[in-house]
Amino acid sequence: MYYLGSTPLRLNSSFEISGTVYPSNWLTVSTEADKTAIGIRWVNDPVRADDRFYWNGNTDTPKALEDVDAVDNEGNPIYVQVWNEDTEQMEDTTERLVTRGLKYTWILQVKDTAGKMLAQTDWMVTRKFERDIDIPADVVTKRAAIVTECTRLETAITAADMDAFIAVVQDQRWPE
Repeated sequence: MYYLGSTPLRLNSSFEISGTVYPSNWLTVSTEADKTAIGIRWVNDPVRADDRFYWNGNTDTPKALEDVDAVDNEGNPIYVQVWNEDTEQMEDTTERLVTRGLKYTWILQVKDTAGKMLAQTDWMVTRKFERDIDIPADVVTKRAAIVTECTRLETAITAADMDAFIAVVQDQRWPE
């Protein structure tokens, strides 16, 4: 974005500097030297961290990789609640409430992806079991590759720290 001092200048909007009004197309048609000469500079937008892994695009606040037992503001454990029809209110159970971490969530996504990919040819497995009709070799190979990739991703995610986790998530190699 272009700035004049600390003031951002919007493209396709006119602006004024010391009594001179510049037309709305001036930033797009003028040279960089012209802009610099009157004190306008380009500032790149800050690179935002990936929201899949960090809170608010800030690398200082990574999301939790591991599951965490939930606690209230005073640090007391929070328990799963259920409706009690006799008292007509929610009541705590003995089960701790868990905030799921990225590893748990992404392993579910990996399993879901594998399941959806395998579902496309599940009918062939059923047909083989029920009527002994062979599954084409390319389908057998592809199904094995899907299972292998799912296992590879689950294993890598489980063992990963944040940097390795991001690398794994960005390097999924599902067969086509």
